[in-house]
Amino acid sequence: MRLLVVEDDRDLNRQVVSALEEAGYAVDKAFDGEEGAFLGETEPYDCIILDMGLPKADGVSVLSGWRRAQIKTPVIILTARDRWSDKVNGFDAGADDYVTKPFHMEELLARVRALLRRTAGHATSQIGVGPVVLDTRSGRVFVDGSPVKLTSHEYRLLSYLMHHTGRVVSRAELTEHLYDQDFDRDSNTIEVFVGRLRKKLAVDLIQTVRGLGYLIDAGTGGKQP
Repeated sequence: MRLLVVEDDRDLNRQVVSALEEAGYAVDKAFDGEEGAFLGETEPYDCIILDMGLPKADGVSVLSGWRRAQIKTPVIILTARDRWSDKVNGFDAGADDYVTKPFHMEELLARVRALLRRTAGHATSQIGVGPVVLDTRSGRVFVDGSPVKLTSHEYRLLSYLMHHTGRVVSRAELTEHLYDQDFDRDSNTIEVFVGRLRKKLAVDLIQTVRGLGYLIDAGTGGKQP
């Protein structure tokens, strides 16, 4: 999953980005409303964390602009304002969730997980297909109840595919959502990660749809022969 953090407080921005990266997300960052608005309009994020009190353009204006442009990316607003009217303004502008400063980082991480889960149509923190279970809370993967050790990129790839179970995901889409803006992207590495995942999981989970991409079907997940 690829996220954007728009926060002008550089220390807080760094802390949030670091926590999200440690949780397994690819993360881009912006420090003012203009830069954040541009990135949100031009990059395919899975979730955006947006401060309300930004220089150059405030968060509500940025969010309203995204929604007018039919950008449906889920947005969590960060703000030091705790009046109910400010919250209403944020939700009316198109926010999906709201966190008031100061906050515990674990709460923000939990809200991100919940929002990504709801957006993908999953009810709990555990996403299961056949014998494979991905626990978004712990960042762990299990096959038949036994843990499987994955690298961060392998986990991101499997997480994205499992969040989008039942839909063919192209290599280009995976590349856009697995790596941050500064990463030297090469769609050929996706094939490498898929091959490693298949070997580590040892189940028939990830299907190749020739010419289109990859698919995890809810009805798949048997042991490989």
